Amino acid sequence: MSSCCCSSRDRISDLPDEILGKILSLVPTKVAVSTSVLSKRWRMNNLLVHVDTLSFDESMVVYPNEEAVSGSSDRFLDFLDKTLRNCPTKTIKKFSLSHRGGRFTKSPAVYGWILSAMEEEGGLLEEVHLECTRVEVSLERKLLRSNTLVKLTLSREYCLEVDRVFLPALKSLSLLTVGGLDYNNYRRLIKGCPLLEELFITDIGADAVDPYPPCCTASVKSASIKRLVVSVDMPYGGPRNEHSFRDLHYQSYVKAPSLVYLDYSSHVFMNYRFLDLDSLAEVRLNLKLWDHHKPIYGDVTNLAAGISNITTLHLSPDSLEAFHFCCKSMPVFKNLLNLSIESNKKKGWQVMPLLLNSCPNLHTLVFMGLVHRVTDKCGDACACTPSNKHNKMMKKSKVISCLWTCPLKVLEIVEYGGSFQELKQMRHFLGNLESLETVRVGIDADNSMFLRANLLVLPIVSSNCNNIHFI
Repeated sequence: MSSCCCSSRDRISDLPDEILGKILSLVPTKVAVSTSVLSKRWRMNNLLVHVDTLSFDESMVVYPNEEAVSGSSDRFLDFLDKTLRNCPTKTIKKFSLSHRGGRFTKSPAVYGWILSAMEEEGGLLEEVHLECTRVEVSLERKLLRSNTLVKLTLSREYCLEVDRVFLPALKSLSLLTVGGLDYNNYRRLIKGCPLLEELFITDIGADAVDPYPPCCTASVKSASIKRLVVSVDMPYGGPRNEHSFRDLHYQSYVKAPSLVYLDYSSHVFMNYRFLDLDSLAEVRLNLKLWDHHKPIYGDVTNLAAGISNITTLHLSPDSLEAFHFCCKSMPVFKNLLNLSIESNKKKGWQVMPLLLNSCPNLHTLVFMGLVHRVTDKCGDACACTPSNKHNKMMKKSKVISCLWTCPLKVLEIVEYGGSFQELKQMRHFLGNLESLETVRVGIDADNSMFLRANLLVLPIVSSNCNNIHFI
């Protein structure tokens, strides 16, 4: 055993070059290149010919001061050029590059290498991820024509002028805050991807002085997309801004007959046109009200109607308030089986009674937290203490509780903290959900015994539910 431990040769050096290439593909290319100093074999064999992934990130370069940035950028570019000259284009499957722009655009070597990899007969290049973090760069148009590319990511300061786009194999496209992309070029880009299945798009506002309207995120039209993730973060520009971000949020348009999954995050638009979404099964919404605008701006009625055939819905705390204040009529979610609600102490549950009454076939309800803002408009869905006037009105009108008629079978509480408000809410649920069969509660391990004891003594009205399962 001692002779084995004292062996002067490490096991990694005994691995075949092909295996070493796979290992080096998992680390940044700068690290992979630096391994040449480890041994003569690693230096002489040029293990980069066995690597199938290249990843370059200029942010890994440490600059002593701002003046050194340009010179150091040249050194980074020299390293990039030298490395690519030693890498065959035919073996690379994935290429990633994050850079600052500027002088970087003067060297054709990088984009030339990518183009060669795309055009290589029998080439394997399937993924390209490009990020420009500072100075705007005009993207080489030829990069938007590839027969092999399956996944493409463009981030931040790229300027796209799309004349001809043909990406027949592309299935996943990410446009992450691409500042130099207008609507017409964006539309041509999407049309040039006939097999696109996944689209991830984000927009952010510039600043309060120079706002611009959401581009990619305001309109999505595709017959092939199955998964769509949209994030618009354009807060109100402020009272001094003549054209606020809010005013530019007029209409959001989605037409995607093959869409199955939608993750949508945005401040509320004035109007929505969500069309041909019959295949849509799961939706995650984060709809935010405009903090600085009165009366409340926006209308999500058409959005709710457009997604009414889904089976699974996830709502953020902001979305609950958006549905309450900005939805003129709630559609019937006749196919909805799974509903998850995220709560926080700043947002109320006013829409909960209407929402539960609109889900006649609801099977599973998940709460990520039970603490919410106490109001006198939460109705009978929660245990908030209403005003005496509101309480008398409910008794006089003999309102049927939305929990009594709810067909819910499974109730799950995530991150249950055991506060008085949470315990009161659990008592309310267990005492009114008559069809309940299963209750699952996730609790803090440090207080598990105390919290379990408090929950297990609560009365359960449903004869089909005999216990609480702790997760």
